[in-house]
Amino acid sequence: MDYEAIVVGGGHAGIEAALALARLGHRTLMITQDIDAIGRMSCNPSIGGLSKGNLVREIDALGGQMAKLIDASMIQYRVLNRSRGPAVQAPRAQADKALYAALARRALEGQPGLSLFMDTVVDLMLDASGRRIEGVVTERGHRVGCRALVLTTGTFMEGRLFIGDWSASGGRLGERAAVGLGDALRARGFRLGRLKTGTPARVKSGSLDYGEMERQEGESLAPFSFAAAPDSPSALGRPSSPCWITYTNEATHAAIRSGLGRSPLYRGIIKGKGPRYCPSIEDKVVRFPERERHQVFVEPEGAYTDEMYLNGLSSSLPEDLQAEFIHTIPGLRRAAIARPAYAVEYDYLDPSLLLASLQSKLALGLFVAGQTNGSSGYEEAAAQGIVAGINAARFLSGEEPVVLSRAEAYIGVLVDDLVTLGIDEPYRMFTSRAERRLSLRHDSADLRLTPIARSLGLADPDRLELFERRREGIAEIRSLIEARRIGQGDVAASPDLALGPHLGENAASALRDPGLRDCLGRLLPELAARFPPSWIETAELDARYAGYAEKEARLAGRMEKSDRLRIPDGFDFGAVLGLSAEATQRLETARPLTLGQAARVPGVRSSDAALLLVALTRAGR
Repeated sequence: MDYEAIVVGGGHAGIEAALALARLGHRTLMITQDIDAIGRMSCNPSIGGLSKGNLVREIDALGGQMAKLIDASMIQYRVLNRSRGPAVQAPRAQADKALYAALARRALEGQPGLSLFMDTVVDLMLDASGRRIEGVVTERGHRVGCRALVLTTGTFMEGRLFIGDWSASGGRLGERAAVGLGDALRARGFRLGRLKTGTPARVKSGSLDYGEMERQEGESLAPFSFAAAPDSPSALGRPSSPCWITYTNEATHAAIRSGLGRSPLYRGIIKGKGPRYCPSIEDKVVRFPERERHQVFVEPEGAYTDEMYLNGLSSSLPEDLQAEFIHTIPGLRRAAIARPAYAVEYDYLDPSLLLASLQSKLALGLFVAGQTNGSSGYEEAAAQGIVAGINAARFLSGEEPVVLSRAEAYIGVLVDDLVTLGIDEPYRMFTSRAERRLSLRHDSADLRLTPIARSLGLADPDRLELFERRREGIAEIRSLIEARRIGQGDVAASPDLALGPHLGENAASALRDPGLRDCLGRLLPELAARFPPSWIETAELDARYAGYAEKEARLAGRMEKSDRLRIPDGFDFGAVLGLSAEATQRLETARPLTLGQAARVPGVRSSDAALLLVALTRAGR
């Protein structure tokens, strides 16, 4: 039987892509190697974090599933960077991994128009021109037709596992790799590379000495999803579990250094480049010899198991050496290892050969998302998944793709970075990558993106009702803040707030003073009785950082102007007089769609972009 769309892979990108396609009315098949592994967390048992929490809330605002899954399975919740500014704060939650995966599978199986099939895709079916998707070929010989295909193979495409001298084909420990697809894509002219990632050992909770570690409690459980009633968490009533912190020491580092000759990474056996921002423990020891210790977070995997995740101890060293260095760490001296750490090397597709819709430039109807594009992390994968799913649906309907700008969403930054800059190591989202991070706060994701979900048909009536209530409430709070003037009575009543310099100003203006961060509750105490705290917080932050947001908006306006100037198909960059040889080569390879994209291509100087602007203006005339 043929389908309108096929999604390959049951990870976080595949889940969001398949649900988006089906919810937008297209008969969709998800093909995955193991239906029981759908939604499985390969590495850390958490969702969110710095900039990643923003992505989760943006996925939710667009109608995605990830926030709902973590809300229903969280066992700890925290907002990171509370001591710093709002642009770099983000929610993070520990998950019950088994429950998260079970809920993900249930969401897929309960979605009308979506079917699941267990097999391995080994090749694509293209039309006679080799330029249009017609279906897939599976390992068991099935030929399944489709008009749109979303590839989300994660670490499984030609994946290989490494633990010391031991190596085997696999995408996760105990799960086989998707063998054949990478070679088939290479044979069809796709540009692939190899990347490496890894995961730490898991240890038995009962074997740990918690008295030697620092206890880290979470905050009150709070929802990621904007579909939850305001400040009434959907996760309320779930148990909250502590995490623990410990540290490596010189004995740990000495054990690791002694085993570097047995490391597949340092013996050159692993060729793929690993993540610079999340190195293995042996990488940390080698690269930072001056560091006396490295932090280790000991995190529960869920209520279903007593396994604990050793966040910060990713490794590919032999198992005897893993045990040796783990047992030098306070709290872990008698740790019983349930699963060893390992590295995985896998194929990825060069994302610079994708359009901003995540459709391939080489095959019409082929969309690629997740780690297959060289990114890392569940959140980055899911964000690409919902973009690919939405745009595959619009491709099937003959509609223009949805492309989020860098000024609209972290998702827009993520996709633009991947398709414009390409990657030379696993890509991770950081707040520093976003030019408008004050405007892209996690608390404002629904205000920015729910209208897009509504226009697409991905926001249900209940969600829209909550959204309108919240939007109207925040607007009312802003009006009250702007109308409230600082008077002599306020100065006298709160001598500790130094309100004197702001006498006669409205509260919105006074809030911009860094010394008045705790004044709103005193100036407008009635707000707490009328509005949920999250609404007040959003309105207050908008007022406090209005000046910065205006500067960001001016910058975004200039970027938007460049991004509106399209480069015609087949444009000859070599014919642009004065363009540097490097810029010409880079632009011919990247084939950017707009001047803004061209200016962000590595190797293109501002002078090159200026020459290109002149050439495009003349061509337009």
